[in-house]
Amino acid sequence: MKIRTTTPSQEFVTDLKLKGFKVIKIEPTAKGYIEYTRRDFYKMALVKGKVKVHQANEHFVFEGAYLRFSNPHLPYSSEVLSKNYEGYACFFIEEFLNPGRHSKSLQQSPIFRIGAAPAVELNERQWDSMADIFERLLSEQDQNHDFKVDIIRTYITLLIQEALKMDSFQADKPYQKAPLRITARFLELIEQQYPIVSPDRPVQLRTAMDFARHLSVHVNYLNRMVKDTTGKTSTEHIAERVVGEAKALLKHTDWNISEIAHALGFEYPNYFNAFFKKRTGAIPKSFRQ
Repeated sequence: MKIRTTTPSQEFVTDLKLKGFKVIKIEPTAKGYIEYTRRDFYKMALVKGKVKVHQANEHFVFEGAYLRFSNPHLPYSSEVLSKNYEGYACFFIEEFLNPGRHSKSLQQSPIFRIGAAPAVELNERQWDSMADIFERLLSEQDQNHDFKVDIIRTYITLLIQEALKMDSFQADKPYQKAPLRITARFLELIEQQYPIVSPDRPVQLRTAMDFARHLSVHVNYLNRMVKDTTGKTSTEHIAERVVGEAKALLKHTDWNISEIAHALGFEYPNYFNAFFKKRTGAIPKSFRQ
């Protein structure tokens, strides 16, 4: 039998980034080898069936009813092994769930952090409860009213909270492998610096070298571990988080550009302007306006 390979279409990704979320129902006849490169979204999937997942140089086989989690940092692929495979999937970006990102990052959550258990088995009662939330998400997705976004955000938050309550998550596997352990600690250090609450308290770790020193490893080793795990360099991760925080500060504070540049670790405002424009296509002042 020929295995069908599927990846998210550009139209799907564009629509997801525009709306901030996407919910789909997986048909009972779903087959194939689903390959995702690293994407800028989180995913929660409620599934019945048997599947083999390849993620961060590890392999897992899930069978029965389970809830699976994926974060933007880990590329993965899934091969359906059972005749019957069905369920739901919810995709969302962090900015949708946490507007402005002035709250704890999802990647620090027990269910989304690197090294956490990638899935949890469900009993029949848990399946029915989760399926009900996904059905409500599907229904709300097709509605058109002023409170649609808030309701969908609430349902996704409810899914995460229900997952956190499951006792199975108390048995998270530890960071046993060096790439996972170093990468997880590196990403945690990035998030610990945010959100910035005052221009007088700038970030302390700005470059890959700064993080390597803090972790007591050579910068080349850090880069290799992070790259092997996530497909991106440590510098790329740092830059993306700085851009995210810069956007939040430009939107939600009245700090001037010089104050924001200083808070983000830039010695001069013009360095910050060039950095921001290179990654967003706009200078900070234009973005704020």
